[in-house]
Amino acid sequence: MEKLQKMISEKSVVIFSKNSCCMSHTIKTLFLDLGVNPTIYELDEINRGREIEQALAQLGCSPTVPVVFIGGKLVGGANQVMSLHLNRSLIPMLKCVGALWV
Repeated sequence: MEKLQKMISEKSVVIFSKNSCCMSHTIKTLFLDLGVNPTIYELDEINRGREIEQALAQLGCSPTVPVVFIGGKLVGGANQVMSLHLNRSLIPMLKCVGALWV
């Protein structure tokens, strides 16, 4: 859990993902298309990925990918991110943490 907290707090936008997950791909594409440069951790490729996935589950993330943190705070998965984007709350949130300057 300590490693997870460090990973989350080091960058303004952090995405936990898996290459095999189509929703992960969708969320990564959304952020990149908005001009955000998120830190992306592919849990199916990194050391201790399973351990990190279990820590995400302990935080209440279900499913465990994709999971997005903005400004060190849990935003949630694909549904939560897309809801924020559709109600026009995502971009102001990104601007607030310095991840977007538009």
